[in-house]
Amino acid sequence: MLFLESKVQRIQEDLEVMARHTATPGQGVTRFSFSDEDRLTREYIKERMKQCGLMVYEDTAGAIVGRRSGKNDQAPVVMVGSHFDSVKNGGPFDGPAGVVAALEIARVLEENQVMTEHPIEFIALVEEEGGRFGGGLFGSRAMAGKVSMEELMTYNDKDGISMAHAMAKFGFDPDLIGSAARDPRQLRAFFELHIEQGPILEATGISVGIVEIVVGITQLEITLQGRPDHAGTTPMDMRADALVAAADLIMKIGRLAKSAGNGTVATVGKISARPGAANIVPGNVECTVDIRSKKEENINFVVRGIERELKLLMRRNPAISYSMMCKLAIAPVRLTPRIIDILTAEGNDRGISTKLMQSGAGHDAMVMAGLTEVGLIFVPSKSGRSHCPEEWTDYLQLKQGVDLLLGAVLAVAQKIT
Repeated sequence: MLFLESKVQRIQEDLEVMARHTATPGQGVTRFSFSDEDRLTREYIKERMKQCGLMVYEDTAGAIVGRRSGKNDQAPVVMVGSHFDSVKNGGPFDGPAGVVAALEIARVLEENQVMTEHPIEFIALVEEEGGRFGGGLFGSRAMAGKVSMEELMTYNDKDGISMAHAMAKFGFDPDLIGSAARDPRQLRAFFELHIEQGPILEATGISVGIVEIVVGITQLEITLQGRPDHAGTTPMDMRADALVAAADLIMKIGRLAKSAGNGTVATVGKISARPGAANIVPGNVECTVDIRSKKEENINFVVRGIERELKLLMRRNPAISYSMMCKLAIAPVRLTPRIIDILTAEGNDRGISTKLMQSGAGHDAMVMAGLTEVGLIFVPSKSGRSHCPEEWTDYLQLKQGVDLLLGAVLAVAQKIT
């Protein structure tokens, strides 16, 4: 049997060009949404899409869409893609590998003059990481109709710029955010390729992971308000030290995650103390909490425990107050068995080894699963590293993932010629 195949040189070129669009040259990839680096990458992706003969547009949330017509152009759409934003000082593969996979599939279909029954849309999403504004999974949540104007006004970057203001300055109208929502009846399936961001595939020598379940994610932003005082003249038993309270809370959060069980994890990944001087008792602390589990009740257990600990902190020191905002809450998602079977069969037919897996990281695919059938595959990560400059996936391994995804997309979009 003859299979259509991707070309590794084109995959490598796309990724290397996109990696140069960073705010931190030599220190990994930093590409925040609605930034200069976003615009450079965006223009590159759009130009590549046009070269594939796609009809290109941007939705009101900033996602790039390249549409390829089907024989029945009114039939539900098959989508394939990922995100192109990054964390601070991240790597060149997290997100862009899936965008480049979509671009390469579009090129293969165009150069082989393949016609499908269903139209196919190649997608590049923004703010999946939440690196600039927090929250994350923005582009897919907008497609699911889960982004409000209130969120755009409330979520700010480190400079206090709201998401709404950043979008408007970039050229998008935040008042139209609701029109980014897609009608599930017009969607056939969504496919995403991603690097594993863990060590399992490399350790087992398996080429492609096929995801069965994506863990749920809840992200909180907690503010503790104490009182700034002189570090030398304020007795220890008369302080309202917000940082000491935060340190106590952080230790409890780790214990709560362990008590929840089922592989539940909780991470305080960002913390800031103000005024931020060596001789001033910290009066204000802001921190983030990222909680993940394959069972929603375990996430809720940790959240309730955090609320309980915050109330106890206030009782011990009434001079300290707190606020807690939930910036993201996505339940665990089981992906579509039919699509999993198609991906597995494609791997078998092509002689590509596969393994059913759980994803401990969140992906746009988990949001899209609320709209349509979804397939998510992983390719190996060298030493399991990700969200760092050392992040790496061998290009030939990436090609295998692209080839498997290509076959599955064609199976669902129903190849005609």
